[in-house]
Amino acid sequence: MGRRFAPGAWRYAAIPLALALPAGVVASPLASAGALALAAAVLAFHRDPDRTPPESGIPAPADGKVSVVREEGDRVRVGVFMNVTDVHVNRAPLGGRVEAVDHEPGRHLPAFSKESDRNEKLHIRFDDHEVTLIAGAFARRIHPYVEPGDELDRGERLGHISFGSRADVVLPASVGLGDVTVERGDRVRAGETVVAEV
Repeated sequence: MGRRFAPGAWRYAAIPLALALPAGVVASPLASAGALALAAAVLAFHRDPDRTPPESGIPAPADGKVSVVREEGDRVRVGVFMNVTDVHVNRAPLGGRVEAVDHEPGRHLPAFSKESDRNEKLHIRFDDHEVTLIAGAFARRIHPYVEPGDELDRGERLGHISFGSRADVVLPASVGLGDVTVERGDRVRAGETVVAEV
């Protein structure tokens, strides 16, 4: 059985939970109910359901809507935008050894816009592919679960982004645009929906 919530979820929910009782005493029962509702929304945002990878193919790194499918030189990038109702725990699209985990400072622009390429990022690099977690306008916390030297299986948890945004995979050089099985606008599930065949 998997974790019910991403690490740190209760820390984020603790603030509105702590304010619920004082808000009810000082302000009104409605204010208390609002604080409790906010805490519940934070926990729902950080939910972490189990996933079962498909028997073959490269599964999506994130839940959400495909926002990027493009060639970059001899490689293909597939990006998934996560809105507020999506699960924000990200998963490895391919197995392998983590070669590097690199933080790239940047802006916090809306993750569905083209300008989000300049946003804060976390690059998780493998021998033949790379997963990039991109913070958005509201997302300010990228939480990696892995470090260099870790061996991961396909579909295993990589990390999560608190309150936002986008996860990209730069596919191995052997995977071409014709191998991609999704289009922009398609809905996908992390660790389950195949985004490319190998």
